[in-house]
Amino acid sequence: MPDQAEPFRRDLYTDDHNVPEPEPSPRLRQTEKKEVRRMAAPRAAVIHEAIRKEGEEQLGRPTSSLVWSALAAGLSMGFSMVGLAVMRAGMPEGADWTKLVASFGYAFGFLIVILGRQQLFTENTLTVMLPLLHHRSWSALRAMLRLWGIVFAMNVVGTLIFALVAYRTAVFEPPLKAEFLELGRHVAGFGWWTTFGKAIVAGWLIALLVWLQPLSGSARPFVIILITYLIALLDLAHIIAGSVEVSYAAFAGAIGWGDYAWGFMAPTLLGNITGGVVLVALVHHAQIRAEMYED
Repeated sequence: MPDQAEPFRRDLYTDDHNVPEPEPSPRLRQTEKKEVRRMAAPRAAVIHEAIRKEGEEQLGRPTSSLVWSALAAGLSMGFSMVGLAVMRAGMPEGADWTKLVASFGYAFGFLIVILGRQQLFTENTLTVMLPLLHHRSWSALRAMLRLWGIVFAMNVVGTLIFALVAYRTAVFEPPLKAEFLELGRHVAGFGWWTTFGKAIVAGWLIALLVWLQPLSGSARPFVIILITYLIALLDLAHIIAGSVEVSYAAFAGAIGWGDYAWGFMAPTLLGNITGGVVLVALVHHAQIRAEMYED
């Protein structure tokens, strides 16, 4: 039976900018109404604002804080290479399912960085873009470029330090070093445009990971694992995780530093930014713009 006290009004929903806030049925008890509100998923605009607020907090951090946090993230991302290598080394040689299992090791570095609240460049392609889209001022653009520059530079420095230590010292056993070298050669082996395309999808997935985090709650580690597992499984290009692998191969002399800079870094950086900014930040901002900024 329809609720006669509040009949359905189709005409209320004809104006895109004046959709009424849905309320639980009056037939529910007060405690049940509260439960409905608690269980309902937040609107996209709420998620957008949560991420924008975090972005503004990041933009206001002192330079020294950004430097050390980004350096820590670059070092921590080395454990994605280590995780992959450990899993690959433990697989039976020639098994068809090796990649399906070993790709889970790629999540190690991301778990450390994201749960540890360290500054990762690809996360910031979405997080700090939203304040710029909201304010649209030169000061907001300068603040975003400042953060991008510091975080990217220190992330890369951290990856180079990790790769050099892994190559020059006896911290890792020779079988693992052989896997490191193979990973670096593999990542560096794609063509420029292939790498660029793979980087777009990787940037898209990482920015989507950021978008999903406010809703993840206690499932947050599982969301991180699943998204980064997919990146590894598809051989997508991530600028920071891949920098560890490719720079290791460069330190070992398997590839040239020109291959590292032009063949890997340039297309991956451009692709990750394209995927994170255009396909996620702009699209997700567009879907909530009418709800937040127009009367």
